Parts: sequence; structure tokens; C-alpha cells
Amino acid sequence: MEEYTIKANNLTKRFGDFTAVDGVSFCVKRGEVYGWLGPNGAGKTTTIRMLLGLLKPTGGRARVLGYNPATQAKEMQARVGYMSQLFTLYNDLTAAENIRFYGQAYGLNRRELRRRQAEIIEMAGLQGRERELTANLSGGWKQRLALGCAIVHRPQVIFLDEPTAGVDPISRREFWELIYVMAKGGVTVLVTTHYMDEAELCQRVGFISEGRLVALDTPERLKQTQMRGHVLEIDCADSETAMRVLLAAKGSGRIPFDDVALYGAQIHAVVPNAESFKAPVAALLAEQGIAVKAVEWIAPTLEDVFISAVKGREE
Repeated sequence: MEEYTIKANNLTKRFGDFTAVDGVSFCVKRGEVYGWLGPNGAGKTTTIRMLLGLLKPTGGRARVLGYNPATQAKEMQARVGYMSQLFTLYNDLTAAENIRFYGQAYGLNRRELRRRQAEIIEMAGLQGRERELTANLSGGWKQRLALGCAIVHRPQVIFLDEPTAGVDPISRREFWELIYVMAKGGVTVLVTTHYMDEAELCQRVGFISEGRLVALDTPERLKQTQMRGHVLEIDCADSETAMRVLLAAKGSGRIPFDDVALYGAQIHAVVPNAESFKAPVAALLAEQGIAVKAVEWIAPTLEDVFISAVKGREE
């Protein structure tokens, strides 16, 4: 059995003079949860659309379950699933009717469709809501129903494009539990996200920025290999004023910050060496009358690492 269910080799897509995806190469193993992390407009959705055969690449090639999406999309269709961030459901149909519609579209016979409908209703926690109009369901219910419709035909690979956008944190967590249930059953999951906490849940993560694959590894390995410098977490009384002071120090070269950013009520400042710069950073803020509660050297978040990796590529 082929180890990799998804392969991309130098995959490229241009729209006129604009390059949306620029020479991307990666492989995804069977049963793996692979994250595609990047800001809006980075090329995540365009990559998925090429892997689904909805867009033909300008250059490079791809294989999904051994099929060439550019020429064999129809043959591949019965073996892959796709869920977009728009939750492509019919609001004027009930939850059960949506499942039946997608099941019939994928060619399931009546017996199998009845079985799958019952399984999906249970998986999505929609018992008692089968006859409710989809328009009346909450975002979390719609999300799980959309996933059920995308996997009604038991695909071997599922593409999830920003599947938790606009959904509350509890629904997001429950959705990720469903993702891992599928992966344990051998389904390959490629999920795009711009939520850093979700990327931490993936077995491997690819960083994509401006159409280019910047880094690819497990979240832990990315933190070990892609983070330049150390992260100081600064807890102070006036974070907005502190930001201005720190950015001014960066601009003047007084302290060689690689990055300074707000993280909630705290500030993350990336310095070459944490032990060497903890005291100077605290002193700088104290000079400006800013009460400093703590300056601590912390492990980088995946967001810290992403910013560091993108900056490293740009330089």
C-alpha cells in the first residue's frame, strides 16, 4: 500500500502576473493530520483546489491516492471529500435531507445511505434535530453536519478548508475530536487554518506565506529549528505605551529585537539571548515610568515561530 496519499511536486499556480502558489512540494501520509498554516491570501485554498482538480496547475504536478487531479478528477471524486469554510449546506433542507442529498450525489444505495445517515446524525450529535431546517441550526451544528455530508461516502482523503472559521471555541474543540477519530480510522486529513492553536493539534504543519512553503515539520520540531532567538514575555502596567517604547528601541538599535508584538495583555519580544537582555528590557521600560511586573523567558508559540520563519525566508 502506498505510504503517501497526497503528493505535490513543485506545484505552481499563476493568475496572469500574480503567482498564487509558487513551487510548493510536500507529501502527506495515510492517516495523517496535516496542517496548512498561513494568513488569508497565502495560497492555502488555491493549493487545495488544485489537489481536488478544480484548478489546473500552471506548473508542477500532484497525485492524490495515485490519481492526477488535473486529468483524473472524476475518477478521484468518489475517494475524496471536501469541506469549505462556507459550509456548503442547503438551508431550506433539513439536516437529514442534506445528508441524503449528498449521499445520493455520491451514488450510495438506499441501504447504505440509511446506515450512513444514522451514523452521521450520531457523530454530529444531531439526534432529535434530524428534521430541523438547516437554517435554524447553530454554527457548531452546521459545522458538524457539513463534515458529515463531506464524508458520507467514506472518503480515504478529506480536505478541510478553514473548517472552524467563525465557530465558537467549544465547537472548534469538539470538531477537532472528530478529525482525530477519522484519522485513527486511516483517513488522511489535510486541514487549512490560520488559528495557531489548531495548528498545534496537527501531526505535521506546513507554513505557507505569499504562495511559498516556508517550513514543514511537526509543531515541536518547527519550534526547535525555525525560531531565531529567544522569546521574552513582558507583563507590565501599560502595554500600549510599552510597545511604543520597545519599538522605538528596536528602530534605534538600542536593543536588537527581532520582533515585538502584543499577545493579549502581554508583550512578546524576540531577542538574540534571553538572559543577556532580560535586565536591559526591564530597565528600558522602568526609565519611561512603566511598572514592570515580570520579564520571563518562555517557550515560543507556533505564531512566534511562524513569524520568525517568514522573516528568515524574506532575509
